[in-house]
Amino acid sequence: MNDANTLFSRPTDDSSFDVIVVGGGHAGIEASLATARLGFKTLLLTGNPDNVAWASCNPAIGGSAKGIVVREIDALGGEMAKTTDQTMINVRMLNTSKGPAVQALRAQIDKYDYSHTMKRKLENQENLLLRYGLVRELMVEDGRVKGVVDSLGIDYYAKAVILTTGTFLRGKIFVGRNTMEAGRMGDFSSQGLTASLINSGLTVGRFKTGTPARVLKKSIDFSKMKRQDSDDIPWSFSYFDEPKVLEKNYPCWLTHTVPQTHEIIKRYLSYSPLYGDVKLIEGKGPRYCPSIEDKVIKFNRDGHQVFVEPEGRDTQEYYLNGLSTSLPYA
Repeated sequence: MNDANTLFSRPTDDSSFDVIVVGGGHAGIEASLATARLGFKTLLLTGNPDNVAWASCNPAIGGSAKGIVVREIDALGGEMAKTTDQTMINVRMLNTSKGPAVQALRAQIDKYDYSHTMKRKLENQENLLLRYGLVRELMVEDGRVKGVVDSLGIDYYAKAVILTTGTFLRGKIFVGRNTMEAGRMGDFSSQGLTASLINSGLTVGRFKTGTPARVLKKSIDFSKMKRQDSDDIPWSFSYFDEPKVLEKNYPCWLTHTVPQTHEIIKRYLSYSPLYGDVKLIEGKGPRYCPSIEDKVIKFNRDGHQVFVEPEGRDTQEYYLNGLSTSLPYA
């Protein structure tokens, strides 16, 4: 390091920690809170501290696949279930016509309130420091991690480093044939950290995920849809919270695609990075969350369900659950 950066290279009380957690998503928050509550001095580094715990895809917690995970996190002392109870705007028990083994609680959250609530908990947690930082490099000595270097060249030292980087490692966004480097829309991807992992002898791969376009409430004709209100039964995700009935109901809505929808998708399929003449996406996507292009091509049905879900109390944006796509908007 040159003299100008010497100040940042020396371990100080502000740069030396027991644990460093890289990434402020759902996993990173639980990891940093857990280590801090165990008495370890913890640093949580994230690219944007103002949108920690952001619901990058659908604004929902729980369901058939993830509900049990939320319960387990809660039983281990985590915050996801409690914060869900504090910020949910619609909650329903799924599969009530079937046996108890497949029934699952699912809640729509106000994703803005959820993020803000989690940030307050991080900031108020003893032994935990939340700080801006895009990690570009692991500091490794004799085969052991001793810290990280961020994009500003600041060194942070720790006995352990936990990576919870989500979609940000060399992340790319595809919208039709257009592509950009980003961890998600509006946030920088992490470029250097992947190279650091490779240089440390690790093998990396690439996965795919997708998300639908959001739509404005004033553009939706709800009269053509089936309304799904919150249950009038007291529910809570956390074992430590008192079950309650929501005071105000923000309904979800159920509709479906039609053959005309499928014809439009097939007509413009060449613009998809999944199916175009030049296939731009090679990574494997979630098995049980196919894009609408995959649904139309691989499953011969007259219609596919689409759940229209509010993203919060004070926003006009609605999420189209079931219409994940890589097609261009125009």
